[in-house]
Amino acid sequence: MSATPSTMLELGTKAPDFNLESVNGGSLSLTYTDQSKGFVIMFICNHCPYVLHIEDELVDLANEYMAKGIAFVAISSNDVEKYPQDSPEKMAEKGYPFPYLYDESQEVAKDYKAACTPDLFVFDENKSLVYRGQFDDSRPKNDKPVTGKDLRNALDAVLDGKKVPEEEQIPSIGCNIKWKPGNEPDYFG
Repeated sequence: MSATPSTMLELGTKAPDFNLESVNGGSLSLTYTDQSKGFVIMFICNHCPYVLHIEDELVDLANEYMAKGIAFVAISSNDVEKYPQDSPEKMAEKGYPFPYLYDESQEVAKDYKAACTPDLFVFDENKSLVYRGQFDDSRPKNDKPVTGKDLRNALDAVLDGKKVPEEEQIPSIGCNIKWKPGNEPDYFG
């Protein structure tokens, strides 16, 4: 398990658009979030121990906040030639309650400056980045409970029309995105 931190994209950044195939069928773009009170873009994958560690609580949290008007979109950008367990066919087996998209070109990951899985980005209803960072401080083998506290606090602030304090935004830690050879972004490394 590598321990790669998120890049902490600049707050206020407008959500980059995308148009990706969904393993749930069809394609999806950023317009999916147009009627939401805010939204979460999550870079995850099937095999990462950091994602697997939070997966159950992440699904519970997503179900809770989707009912409150927050949209969730998961994206996998891993190289499936080297990591076939992250292929769209395997992604579809997850059965997540939110769209799970495959970023074959890895360009969407680059647009968001995603570095690890999980890498979480929260945008307000104006599509401005208000939070980027960890789900909570639980990691595989650190014996801290998985609560989603940090993401939950950010989403509560969005719903209450409050600012998410920057000093409370701690980088996510996870496995690095598995870049295709020669496709690594400048910020990777």
